[in-house]
Amino acid sequence: MNDAPGLVALDDAVERARADVYGLLVRLWSAPPDAALLASVPQAPGPAAGSFLDAPWQAFVKALRATTVEVAAAEYDTLFLGVGRPEVYLQGSFYLTGFLHETPLAALRSELAELGLTRDPSTADTEDHVAFVFEVMRWLIAGDDLERCNLERQRRFWRAHVQPWVERLCDAVQAHEAARVYAALAGYTRAFAQVETQALDMIE
Repeated sequence: MNDAPGLVALDDAVERARADVYGLLVRLWSAPPDAALLASVPQAPGPAAGSFLDAPWQAFVKALRATTVEVAAAEYDTLFLGVGRPEVYLQGSFYLTGFLHETPLAALRSELAELGLTRDPSTADTEDHVAFVFEVMRWLIAGDDLERCNLERQRRFWRAHVQPWVERLCDAVQAHEAARVYAALAGYTRAFAQVETQALDMIE
C-alpha cells in the first residue's frame, strides 16, 4: 500500500488480478491465440460464479474451446489485418475521429512521454492500438514507481485514452459476421471495461 498524499492503491491481490486480466487482453488483442493459450485459458481461474464478469468469461472460454489455432488465426487476419483498410480497426483514433493518426494519438503520445514510455520500434502498430493502451494500464497497476503507477494515474489514463472508445471497438467486432472467438473476447472486454470504469470512478 502507498501512503503518499494523493496516491492510492488497492489490495495487492486485487491489483495482481487486474494486471493479469490486462496481460491476457494485451496478448489476445495483439495476436491470435497459440496452442498453449488455447489450452491454458480454459483451465485458468475465472471470475466468481454469478458475478458480472462470469457470463462473458464463460462465453469466451467456450469460444476458445470450440476453435483451433488455424481458425483463430484466420479470424484475426480477416478482422484486423489484410491488405489496405482492415475490416475492424484496433486504434482508438479511428473510433474518436474517424481517422488514424489524429489528435487523440498526439495527446496519448504526450502523456506517454510524461510517463517515460514509448512504442517498441519493432512494431508497426501505433500507440493507440488497444493492446498498447491495455499494456500501459497493466504497467500502471503492476509497476513499482508509485509516483506514476497508482490508482489516480490509472483513472486519468483510463478516462482520457481508453474509456471513450474501447466499447465502440467491442461493438464493431461483435457486429462483424466473421467474428467468433473475437466476438466473445469483445464481450468479455466490454464487461471488464465497465467494471474498470465503475471501480475507477469510486476513487476518492
